Amino acid sequence: MTDDRIHAHFIEQAGWCHDLGSTFTAKLMIAMAADLRSGGIVHELVGDWCTNPRRDALGLRLAGALHHAALNRTAPRLTALYPAANPGWTMEQVWPVARDYLARHRDSVTAFVQSPPQTNETRRCIALLPAFLDLAAGFNGPMDLLELGASAGLNQNWDRYNYRTAGWQRQGTSNVLIETDWDGPPPQHLPAAPVIRSRAACDLGPLDLSDPAQALRLRSYVWPDQPERLARLDAAVALARETDVKVDRADAAEWLEAKLANRRSDGMTVIYHSVFLIYPPVETRQRIQRAIEAAGADATPEAPLAWVCFEPEPLFGGEPASGMMRTRLQAWPGGAARFLNQSDGHVTSVRMLEG
Repeated sequence: MTDDRIHAHFIEQAGWCHDLGSTFTAKLMIAMAADLRSGGIVHELVGDWCTNPRRDALGLRLAGALHHAALNRTAPRLTALYPAANPGWTMEQVWPVARDYLARHRDSVTAFVQSPPQTNETRRCIALLPAFLDLAAGFNGPMDLLELGASAGLNQNWDRYNYRTAGWQRQGTSNVLIETDWDGPPPQHLPAAPVIRSRAACDLGPLDLSDPAQALRLRSYVWPDQPERLARLDAAVALARETDVKVDRADAAEWLEAKLANRRSDGMTVIYHSVFLIYPPVETRQRIQRAIEAAGADATPEAPLAWVCFEPEPLFGGEPASGMMRTRLQAWPGGAARFLNQSDGHVTSVRMLEG
């Protein structure tokens, strides 16, 4: 039954939220699962969800709708009970008010959950960083960046961020600080200085950060009891506005094919993405890979091509249920591929796979 499938998704999502450090969102998922099972408002809103709830991150869509209401203060009772204003929250206090909000705002909640969550997790940049530095160290020329599935485009500014772990740090040119636990040696080429000539990105539904309403929507998908993530997002949004980040609204395969067909004959083209490739249809993923490999076959030492990605292990032959991501670097001429590190989707820690 559809209800059983959705219930299982909420329970699974609760486990992921717990493991990634959000007790609030984990308990919210459990409450929503119970309400779904009892035929309550969650059942009425999403009980007949016809596509894959796990792939659609259905639970996080509902959680985002509630956090959005708490952030924009259209639900003062909810705002007062959420972690930002109530560090001593309990789900026994929060859920009745949340359930009442869902019941009283069915139309707006239904509209909100039609769009997928977009967290644009900037901490993924620290997993990608070793690949970027490796490329910069090996090529004495400019880089043209092409990001797929870029959401609001925050990760286009990866070279401007500050990075810090217990064992190493790298100074950027902004107020954005990326921190995580690091297991293994530091990136091999920390002193490397990438020369970024151009930045371009695409997404099927990009968020325009110049619009306060869209910026608030992006913020609503960050889990309410993780203030450090909210602060990092706020700093990254401010930087994106300052640097005038742009994201094209486009299908990734079509956009990439057009960009690669017109790439310059000097400089390195770097295609990159993070936790994106699981979402497009198989046909689109295959088309993206074909486009990259065809461009790679034409790469020269003066105009090399690189593919950098941070994606779930199963895409590279790993265990389907691992829940882990790997950073993969492939470069042409040559086409050799390497796995550099492993982490979870929020990059709460990084384990290096090569020294």
